[in-house]
Amino acid sequence: MHIATSTVSLTVDDVAASKMFFTEHLGYQETAATEDFASLAREDAAVDIVLLRRGIEILPADQRDQHASGLILAFTLAEGLDVEEKRLRAEGVEITMPLREEPWGERLFQVTDPNGVIVQFVEWATPAEG
Repeated sequence: MHIATSTVSLTVDDVAASKMFFTEHLGYQETAATEDFASLAREDAAVDIVLLRRGIEILPADQRDQHASGLILAFTLAEGLDVEEKRLRAEGVEITMPLREEPWGERLFQVTDPNGVIVQFVEWATPAEG
């Protein structure tokens, strides 16, 4: 098997709101869209995102009313975590989990899109001794 790309599909109530959040604040570009659907991509290694309106008939009946919850969309940055946190804050994005560093060397913060999709940004630092 050779996987050419990865895509996460998120079922949300307001496709336009999530599409605007990901394009305005996270650098995604719309590749296709309708009122009930949006396909988003970036030029780097980030996962592609498909947004589907909750209740859309193209989904199997048992999936139509599910909402993207319990999911954390995590992006690992090579560097610049502090810069991105400051940029997002300056753009008015609410930081829903403040920047912190875990003992094992993971530095991270989270934001949440208008539909409740949690987006986490991670940068790996050298873990503290001990």
